[in-house]
Amino acid sequence: MIESVLVANRGEIALRVIRGARELGIRTIAVFSDADRDSPHVVHADKAVLIGPAAASRSYLDIDKVLEAARTTGAVAVHPGYGFLAERADFARAVADAGLVFVGPTAETIRAMGDKTEARRRMADAGVPVVPGTASPLGSGSEAREVASEVGLPVVLKAAAGGGGKGMRVVRRLDEVAAAFDAAAREARAAFGDGSVYVERFLERPRHIEVQLFGDGFGNVVHLHERECSIQRRHQKLIEEAPSSLLGPEERRAVGEAAVRAARAVDYIGAGTVEFLYQDGEFFFLEMNTRLQVEHPVTEFVTGVDLVEWQFRVASGEAIPMRQSEIPLRGHAIECRITSESPFDGFLPATGTVRHLAIPGGPGVRWDGGIGVGSEIGLHYDPLLGKLITWAPDRESAIRRMKRALGELTIAGVSTCAPLLRRIVEEPDFLAGRLSTAYLTEHPELFDAGLDDASHTAAVAAAALLEHERRAAVPAPRMPHGAVRFSDWRAGTAPWFAPVADGNG
Repeated sequence: MIESVLVANRGEIALRVIRGARELGIRTIAVFSDADRDSPHVVHADKAVLIGPAAASRSYLDIDKVLEAARTTGAVAVHPGYGFLAERADFARAVADAGLVFVGPTAETIRAMGDKTEARRRMADAGVPVVPGTASPLGSGSEAREVASEVGLPVVLKAAAGGGGKGMRVVRRLDEVAAAFDAAAREARAAFGDGSVYVERFLERPRHIEVQLFGDGFGNVVHLHERECSIQRRHQKLIEEAPSSLLGPEERRAVGEAAVRAARAVDYIGAGTVEFLYQDGEFFFLEMNTRLQVEHPVTEFVTGVDLVEWQFRVASGEAIPMRQSEIPLRGHAIECRITSESPFDGFLPATGTVRHLAIPGGPGVRWDGGIGVGSEIGLHYDPLLGKLITWAPDRESAIRRMKRALGELTIAGVSTCAPLLRRIVEEPDFLAGRLSTAYLTEHPELFDAGLDDASHTAAVAAAALLEHERRAAVPAPRMPHGAVRFSDWRAGTAPWFAPVADGNG
């Protein structure tokens, strides 16, 4: 087993990885920016290194600073988490060139799957179905128009080097293709430094089905069943489930086998996800995410597998500990992403200070969070505050448990998307499993400003007031024994930060 790991990330995923490493006896090193001095991941790590100001480009995205922190602390390995540098082939290569273990796939695999047109070509060669479209980037808007007329409208223009909805335009008229191509190329160039764009047929109401996979250095590849991630806004997921309520046994087997073929085509090592679009009984390859996913807890719930533990074991040179036939699928799990956004105001980002935090508990409830009372929520990073996950023997029971857990969750001091999530888990189409990536567009009533959330808002305000009064009456506790922070290599003297219990995350 590797002896020490630097976690090149922040927030809830950094804390999740640190906890997983600690259970295996691995020494942990956190990195942090000026904005994250009091973040829970800083408190929980064995050591923590300040690597720059709040701007991600000068801290979490600075490869040289991250590697210098690893070198100075004697880290043996680097875990990238997700986001930031996680899918940067040049980072994986730089880690390996520095003599460190990269907890993830090889730079070559990341590079191949990061180029969307190269990924499509490889998948087609491996017999994985892909959406009809171009196999290489297009050179101009006029060329894109010709392809669109051949593929058939509507089409979607996509950045070859990116994801997450950036550099993407849906076009339904031929005379709009050229302008959309130019706009997508500009956005792709700004987001990824590469303006390459390709075209594929646009599926109007698909379901988003993805398969968790795992490979090791001995040629073994397994899948850990599928997740449904159809409820999205602007291609960003809000709610994820495992397994999909759509699939029967044969479809589940088919999509799992397709994901394994995809992984073998690129000699995949570590945790990864193959994403598919499903429509009218057909699956089409969308992309491969060469990292741990935000929604990995639902897979952990239904399989009983600790994916972070598997990551560390495979990175340490061990084989996958289970064969495909041994991986169970038990019950149903749902995850709600809790973000600092105002869903009834166009999802505008929200800022503030967390004044009160009440985390749900009870059977089958898990909270993976990266905040605590006193956390300053700014605009520097992704708005994800935490993830609320529930498990039960069946989907209906898992939804009831999620409704209860969302009702218990209280975050005072910053607006979140929780009120919208509470509405979704009571909406009839969601309850019936009638889902698609167009779900939110087709349910505008979910965004109507109403009074149904007023009682919860009042409860939040009351809880915050009571907490404020309690804290004013009780002396501040001392920093717990062993919770030593290191800032610029010196023991920190900042106020104690009450760590948040993240369930079994």
